Amino acid sequence: MKKLLAASAIALFGLSNAQIAKGTTYLSGQVNYSQTEDNNDDSKIEELRLVPTIGYFVAPNIAIGTGIGFQSSKETEVFTQNFGGTTITNTNKGTVSAFVVSPFVRKYWTLGDKLFIFGQLEVPLEFGKFEGETTSVATFNNSTTSQTSSNSVNYSSVGVNVKPGLDYFLNKNWTIEATIGEFGYRTSKIDIDGAENVNDFNFGLNFSNVMIGVKYVFAK
Repeated sequence: MKKLLAASAIALFGLSNAQIAKGTTYLSGQVNYSQTEDNNDDSKIEELRLVPTIGYFVAPNIAIGTGIGFQSSKETEVFTQNFGGTTITNTNKGTVSAFVVSPFVRKYWTLGDKLFIFGQLEVPLEFGKFEGETTSVATFNNSTTSQTSSNSVNYSSVGVNVKPGLDYFLNKNWTIEATIGEFGYRTSKIDIDGAENVNDFNFGLNFSNVMIGVKYVFAK
């Protein structure tokens, strides 16, 4: 009866006995950069995320590891107003930068000799800073005055995410993997007296948010 059930599982799901060996190490990571501009109000948003990742298989098809890196975003907005003969231009700049650490554990299930499905549990940590600057420039009768104010505040956040995905081995050293959405929770705290924590929940598969990447495997 057990042999019949195993044969049925292989026929239905394409399962095989292929495994990723204990002691295998791999390198991957995230490198994302984007820039968005709006010519209507001279606004611009730049985002950068650089998080290399290393993983190690402590048992067949079970890996642990961590990502360590940096992320930042910068937003600039320009507003111009006219009051009689006076023109006032306000330029707001906001920057968020953070050190990122994301330990994880990943479990693989075999679908074929080269194709695996996995589930990843990770605990992303961020330690960063918000920096803001506002510059006001007033022009009247060819006379210009300006004033600048700035502020800075530290923040930290911790989360728990579960990510499902697929991993396909092109050869013994290179794979292509894709994650589809995530199920997760994050809480953030700003270092201001009296400020409350901000909690975010994200549950569900999102086929419009598919992350595709490559990784290098140090095959044994």
